[in-house]
This record gives sequence, C-alpha cells and structure tokens, in this order.
Amino acid sequence: MSDHMPDHRNTAAPLTIDVVSDVVCPWCFIGKRRLEKALALKPDIPVEVRFRPYFLNPWVPREGMSRDDYLTAKFGSPERYQGIAGRVAATARAEGLVYASDKMQRQPNTLDSHRLILWADAIGKAAQMKQRLMDLYFTEGGDLSDPEVLVRAAADVGLDAGEIRKRLASDADVAAVEKAAANAKDAGIDGVPTYILGGVAALSGAQPPEVLADAIEQIATNREKFLAEQRAAAR
Repeated sequence: MSDHMPDHRNTAAPLTIDVVSDVVCPWCFIGKRRLEKALALKPDIPVEVRFRPYFLNPWVPREGMSRDDYLTAKFGSPERYQGIAGRVAATARAEGLVYASDKMQRQPNTLDSHRLILWADAIGKAAQMKQRLMDLYFTEGGDLSDPEVLVRAAADVGLDAGEIRKRLASDADVAAVEKAAANAKDAGIDGVPTYILGGVAALSGAQPPEVLADAIEQIATNREKFLAEQRAAAR
C-alpha cells in the first residue's frame, strides 16, 4: 500500500478474520504461518483473528489411535502417504516450519485441543495455544490425545495447569466446540483452512501470503459495500 493512502481505517473496527481449521491438518499448520506473513504485508489494516474449530477426522475415537492404523484407514497404507508427506514437508520447510511425519505415532481426536484453544482465547492466547499444539503434533511428535501433554501445552502459554487438568476431565465446553464445528459444516465448509474475511467473503486452502494480503485489503476497503449488497440480497 502506498505511503499516501489515507489511514482512516486505523480508527475503524478491525476486520474480522475467522480461521476455520484443525490442529492436525498440515495445510492449516502451513496456512497459519502464511496468514501471519499476509498480515505483516498489510500492517496498516487492523484485524481481529478468531480461530474456529473444525474436525478433519471426526471418526477418530476420543482416545486417539495409532498413526499407522489412521493412515491405513485414510490412505490405504502408511506407505501410500509417504509421497504426500514429502510434498507437505517441503512446503512446510519453505515457510520455516518442520513437518516431521516420522515422529508422529498417535493420531488424536482434536476435541480437547479445540477446548484448549477456546479456553486460551479467554486470556487472549488462542493463536499461541493453536501454534503450540500444532508444533507439538507436527514437529515434536507429541500425543495430543494424552491429557498430560495437553496440560503441559496449556501451561506453556500461560494457562493454569491444575485448572486445565480439571476442565479436561470434565465435559466443560464439549457441546460448545461440537456445535461450532457443526456450524462450519452446515455453512458448507468442507475443506480447511478456510478464512472468512469480515463475514462477507471466504477463501479456502493454504493460500500464498500475497493472495491473502490482497483479499484482506479488498475486503477491508470495500466491506461496507459488501455488507450493503448482502443486506439487499437478503430482502
């Protein structure tokens, strides 16, 4: 954006960016980093990033399952996934991330991870919580179906370990997370990451930072017009 552009947007309400994603989706891992780069390209546009839950593999049991059993169920065999894993690892590496598929031993159900992100949001740490969980899973081979792994991850971002241990052992916010994930499906979202910009436009997939940045600028500049068009269409 040129230096002589008016900066009245700084006083406007931030542009909401709802990120619908899952912590075990490698393209969500890459997509989060690309969104961060996109926002750095448009520092004069105030935004509010909100993380929304999605279950990429809702059929995985609450206690998780072995990674080999998961890859067999989803791809036919662990060997069939190797080519995909290589491509994902290369793309992640280009973004400064480490995708270590050889370290992943357990495939978790992500309901509890999404509960942690929701609880971290209460102290303004949703992005940090999400990043910690994804780093644990993709880079460190952590078992996100192990409650103690989740408790330590929560403590890493500033949540109280004892409180989180109690909450994880309860059904706190299970229904809220399940409802939010169901709402995403009901809205027609069948691939993640999906970015909903200002409530008026959606982009799917781990888009390059430049593509995301351009879309953010377009919606930030024209959101009143888009909202007016939506209201007119709803009449």
